[in-house]
Amino acid sequence: MRRHRQSLWANPILSLAAAVLCGSAALLISVVVSAALTYFVLADMQFVGFFAALSAALGAFSAGYIYGKFHRRHGLIGGIACGAALYAAISIVGLCTVGAPADIRKLLLLTVAGAAGGVVGVNSVRPKSLTD
Repeated sequence: MRRHRQSLWANPILSLAAAVLCGSAALLISVVVSAALTYFVLADMQFVGFFAALSAALGAFSAGYIYGKFHRRHGLIGGIACGAALYAAISIVGLCTVGAPADIRKLLLLTVAGAAGGVVGVNSVRPKSLTD
């Protein structure tokens, strides 16, 4: 007799962790691309703050989008949770490297971007390979 194995996305905690991990990967890729763009193309440090905010927003949006697309419900709350989890990770890294946590404005940016990604993800087309 075959046992029915639940999907990773059926558990909200595991789906949040997987989405935050994917969002962190997107954030790191975006940081590397923007750093290379700043160093090789622009050769000016004027836009570093803008690229950092854009990278953080892209990471939170992608985490919320992945959570909403595969969990298929509670996209707004899940996106906010993804943004808050990314903020916690960034703050921990900031405490370890710089000695200070991330600014509270970054929490607002990450939660708004994560919420937007979660809403867009829930309203997107359901993946054919997704099983509940």
